Amino acid sequence: MSVTQPATERVRVSAEPDWYESAGISLGVRVGHLVFTSGQAPIDAQGATVGAGDFETQARQSLANLSTVLTNAGSSLAEVVKATVFVTDIGQQDIFAKLRAEHFPDKPHLAESFVEVSSLANPEWMIEIEAIGLVR
Repeated sequence: MSVTQPATERVRVSAEPDWYESAGISLGVRVGHLVFTSGQAPIDAQGATVGAGDFETQARQSLANLSTVLTNAGSSLAEVVKATVFVTDIGQQDIFAKLRAEHFPDKPHLAESFVEVSSLANPEWMIEIEAIGLVR
């Protein structure tokens, strides 16, 4: 037995300006009622690093970028069901826990992976966040 379902269109999520366009990747992709974001880094709309050496400032910028991408896809931080947080220092987990409580206060809590990596795409970056959100 086989089940045939109509193909679900993939829609590129962007912003103006689109800070990832020059890298040849999408800020996010919406498929049906889900949006998948690329890792959101601590950069401003022109692609310049924000808060070099300051984890909390970088985390707040990454969360702001994540919020922008989700909003542009018809979602929001409140609709995130899964996040993966990449950091260059696992010791920053307490700072991020505080920010998570601010930005994702609703229950049930989102599913999250908090992963230390040796480096990110830019050596100044201390954090990058990707997420999967619902579109209602």
